[in-house]
Amino acid sequence: MAPRANWKGFLKVGELACPVALYTAASTSDRIAFHTLNRATGNRVRRIYVDAESGKPVERDDQVKGYEVSKDDYIILEADEVAAVVPESDKTLDVEHFLRCGDIDDVYFDKPYYLAPADKAAHEAYNLIVEGMRAKKAAALARTVLFRRLRTVLIRPSQDGLIATTLNFDYEVRSSKDAFDEIPKMSIKGEMLDLAKYIIQTKKGSFDPTKFDDRYEEALTELVKAKAEGRTIETRKAPEPKKVIDLMEALRASAGAKAAAAKEEKPAAKKAAKTPAIKKPAVRTPTRKAS
Repeated sequence: MAPRANWKGFLKVGELACPVALYTAASTSDRIAFHTLNRATGNRVRRIYVDAESGKPVERDDQVKGYEVSKDDYIILEADEVAAVVPESDKTLDVEHFLRCGDIDDVYFDKPYYLAPADKAAHEAYNLIVEGMRAKKAAALARTVLFRRLRTVLIRPSQDGLIATTLNFDYEVRSSKDAFDEIPKMSIKGEMLDLAKYIIQTKKGSFDPTKFDDRYEEALTELVKAKAEGRTIETRKAPEPKKVIDLMEALRASAGAKAAAAKEEKPAAKKAAKTPAIKKPAVRTPTRKAS
């Protein structure tokens, strides 16, 4: 069954317009979900909004949005007032300019979507855009109204098509100084740096998402299954991390462990392919004849 599109419109590059659709690329819908129950009856409970002062329930029609300007002082915004200022969607992803794929910091990435042609008639124009961007190793910045908000979208070519990622606004991304400002500037040189580079080199690999399992989700699945079958599960405790006393010794130990592991992981085929050592014949010392 074909997935349902989250949005349909046009991808516009200059005067070229291509009908496209957005599909969710990452979702948490397959995670285990829990309901809140009444422990005494086993029935589900539901939320009811109540007046903070009187404690009486407030029906949906009597609920309204409010912006707090000072303590207990609110500006009331009616639904039609909010709707009136929301930008109207023209259903067009209008490319403003192209840039290199790595020019935008990942902290601005919000949600990824697959951007695919909306119908068969769009295939040629879509492939033209994809191949052009691949050839130039370019990404595109476009803007449109998505889900009632004007959003900036980064469009990148992938192996199969285009990936559209909504971007966080500048005011949503916190300054890195809050996290890094107190880190002192240090110069790391010599053996310490060499060991660090060696360890990094021995850990080189490629990203394979199938190798990263969601252990929390797996644990929940097993717990639910065990409870349904009337079994008990042994509580697992995480191993306590070892305290690093000497940074240099820790680096040397890590490098030594990596070197030993690398030797053990050599394929047996390579060992078999080695030419066996050939023993040289013993050299006899000639006996001098008596004169």
